This record gives sequence, structure tokens and C-alpha cells, in this order.
Amino acid sequence: MNDDAVIRLDGVWKVFGERAEEAMEAIQQRNLSKAEVLGEFGCVIGIADCSFEVQKGEIFCVMGLSGSGKSTMVRHINRLIEPTAGDIQVLGRDVLALNAEELREMRAVNLGMVFQHMALLPHRTVRDNVAFPLQIRGESKSRRWEVSQRCLERVDLQGYEDRFPRELSGGMQQRVGLARALASDPDVLLMDEPFSALDPLIRRQLQDQFMALSAELGKTTVFITHDLDEAIRIGTRIAIMKDGRIVQIGTPEEIVTEPADDYVRDFVEGISKLKLVFAHSIMVPLAEYQAKDWEDLAVSPRAAH
Repeated sequence: MNDDAVIRLDGVWKVFGERAEEAMEAIQQRNLSKAEVLGEFGCVIGIADCSFEVQKGEIFCVMGLSGSGKSTMVRHINRLIEPTAGDIQVLGRDVLALNAEELREMRAVNLGMVFQHMALLPHRTVRDNVAFPLQIRGESKSRRWEVSQRCLERVDLQGYEDRFPRELSGGMQQRVGLARALASDPDVLLMDEPFSALDPLIRRQLQDQFMALSAELGKTTVFITHDLDEAIRIGTRIAIMKDGRIVQIGTPEEIVTEPADDYVRDFVEGISKLKLVFAHSIMVPLAEYQAKDWEDLAVSPRAAH
């Protein structure tokens, strides 16, 4: 374990259902499958034995198909969902040990969350939507507006401060949501499929903008997506989930070139390796190269031309 990790999950389980504790005990004692837990206890395994660390400034992408448990997992980090078992630490603090007031403070100060559906307040202007987290913290109006303006400029929405959400396109609303998350200057951003509902061109533009902001601000981010292309494009590392379990964690290059199983292999089959495989990955020491028993390759007349 890395002591410098900003986020750490260790053996986290979530079992949904009235008999969750009983089911969890049976899982640990008898190693029941997801289907067996459903059949015997009427409970659903949301996530199973999830463990990972996220380092400072990293964009940690979690991807998987619908129902794989990725959104359930990210909601454990800020304890919107209580785990059935396991440990969660954020910024060196035991999240599960926080009382209600401490948890509210952590969510308000240290954690920013961006959802697929932004739930902007329709009766508030763009400026007031962005400033809302600061209002909850009791900041003065002048301070709220100053920070709101700065965040809107970061996402290229200056000039739209007095508009209402209904007057903005989907992509612009998503940028308002990102600005709102940045307004409280959190240490960690949790992003749950924030761009998945957008058109491809706008989605790519927002990916570019997000990566630029991430590099500039150094935010530690957990980014949920069902799109492997998106994960590969923006992720420092990627975790792939299936049936509530993490089946592989690695860099985009590792995921594409060294898939852990057939499930991951099927995912990456259509991904081009051209921009992912670097020279250091395929180079060998000169002595090793010279020691190989290379065979002369016949050159066809067509190739010679």
C-alpha cells in the first residue's frame, strides 16, 4: 500500500437487500457467487471485494458495461452509499468513521462530484448555480461571485453568467456542472459518466477541456465511463469492472497490450495500438538482441520494389 494515496479502497463490498448482512457472512464463509446470493438470500451484489488506490493528480478511470458496479463504487468514496464490508480512506481519513457533520464537511470542502445529469437548479442563473456550494459554506456574496466568475472563465462560459440552465445547450450545462464542482476547490473530483449523454464532437471538446483543467489544477479524479475509448484517452490508469468486481487495473497501454482475460480482450479488440504502444515497451537490451538466432527473411520481388 502506498502511504501517499489520496483515495484507498480495501476489500469493499456492497450487498443490496434486507438480508445483506446474512448474505455477506455466507459469501465470506462459503464463497457464494452472485447468482447463488440472489437465489438463496434475495440479495444483489453491487460491488465485490474492490481494492485500489488513486494517487495525487491522477485521473483514475473506472469503466465497465451497464450494471458492472462502477457508479455504485464511486458513490462509496463520498459515502452516498454505505458499504456492507471493507475500508475506505480519503486524504488519510477513515471515511466510514466520520460522523454526519464531518462527512458533510468533507463533501463540501474536499470532494466535488459531477453527474451525468447535472441537476442544475432551474430557478437560479448560471452564476448562482456555480456559486451554490460556496453559499452552503456561508461565503459572502462578493466572494461567491468572484469565484463563480473565475470558474466560468475556466470552462469558457464568460458572458453566460445571467442565463438560466434552460437557455443553454447540453454541453454548456455540463460545463456549468464542472464549474460548480471546481468552485469549492476540492482536492478530489468524482465524475460519474459526465459526458456520456453528449454528441460525439461536443463530448470530445469537453474531454479536451477537462484534461487541460486537470493538468492545470492538478486535481485527483475518479472518472466513471462505459466508453473504453474515453477511458484510454483521458485516463492515467484504468480499472475495468465486471459483475461488481475489478478484473484489471493498468495504464491504457497495459490494458490494451496485456488484457487480463477474455472479457478485457474483447473490450480492447478494436482499439488501435498506434498511439498507445511506446518504444520502451518493445525495446530489448542490445546484448539480448544480438544473442538471438535471427533467421534470414526471404524478400519477395514485389517487396523489393
